[in-house]
Amino acid sequence: MKQDILFEPVAGVSVAIVPDDEALTPDGQPIWQVYLLNHNAFPLQNVIVNANGYGQREDGEPVRTSTLRYLFEEVQPHTAVPIEPIEAALFHLNNQYWVSYYVGPQIFDKKFIFVPDSIVAGNCTPIALLDRAGVLHG
Repeated sequence: MKQDILFEPVAGVSVAIVPDDEALTPDGQPIWQVYLLNHNAFPLQNVIVNANGYGQREDGEPVRTSTLRYLFEEVQPHTAVPIEPIEAALFHLNNQYWVSYYVGPQIFDKKFIFVPDSIVAGNCTPIALLDRAGVLHG
């Protein structure tokens, strides 16, 4: 049962959303890319990422995107792996990335939620693992 599993706090793992100036939409806007970052000195194993968006339209009607699941057998130390591209049209939603992984026999689990309108150029900070600027959630 879930209550029998000891979940240690997640450390050294983050999610970043970065504009890709080389990939543009038809109207000339950059396409943004979501990355999983492992800042640790050890690999992450059997990484599962559940990605979805949820919120409300301007008229108050609830909206929810499809849930997409990604599996990475191993994420090497001090690396970043691309998860998915994301359209700017979804930035008004809560964009959630639920990350679960193993380090040895121990399971780790954390939700990274980018709140509405937080993915903007003004919130970009330098991200050393990517050698680029983006919105970092850690």
